[in-house]
Amino acid sequence: MDLSTLILADSRFPGGGHVHSGGLEEAVSRKLVTSERDLPGFLFGRLRTAGLIAAVFAAAATHAAARGVQGGHWRRLDVELDARTPSPAQRQASRAQGRGTARAGRVAWPSPVLTTLLAETPRPHHPIVLGALVGVAGGSPSDAAMAVAYLAVSGPASAAVRLLGLDPFAVNAVVARLGDEVRRVSEHAAGVAGLDPAELPAPGSPALDLFAEAHARHHEEEVRLFAS
Repeated sequence: MDLSTLILADSRFPGGGHVHSGGLEEAVSRKLVTSERDLPGFLFGRLRTAGLIAAVFAAAATHAAARGVQGGHWRRLDVELDARTPSPAQRQASRAQGRGTARAGRVAWPSPVLTTLLAETPRPHHPIVLGALVGVAGGSPSDAAMAVAYLAVSGPASAAVRLLGLDPFAVNAVVARLGDEVRRVSEHAAGVAGLDPAELPAPGSPALDLFAEAHARHHEEEVRLFAS
């Protein structure tokens, strides 16, 4: 695994991918996740849906960066990921994380590839910019997919510790037991990385979409109450 992959998946990297709860916060508020017993099912479901989409587009971005694509390819990747992200709240979160990752990445791995990407998509989705950075640094599509798949479960797992006061050792054990599935998702993503953007997989996660929208509404209501 390339060093860039480890850096981008590290909670100390200022991109924000590790702090997103991925719907866990709303699931906790609805008492759908209340203990360590509920966590494996939630994380597995997220990994196989939203996590797989993110891994696929990260791998595709690494493949594109390695080939030095031209002609609006980054814009096409961005549009296709948008189409696979029905929730406006999730799109906004992905772009906010992508922007933070791009800012940090331009310092760590300056490259004409990143300049071209940001010219075509000034607010890129997080998986796309992460994958591009892995490609710029010499990593593989599998490396990028692994980093994003890991973040898809590690972010919600960290949120579970914070929101429910769960034992961090037990929660990390849950994440570790997902290792084989993370590898399978990463291998699948790497295997389709060279496809035309419109042909990339599109698994759905309606519950996570609804959770994201509900959480955004609750946050807006809290802001209005605080401001009034």
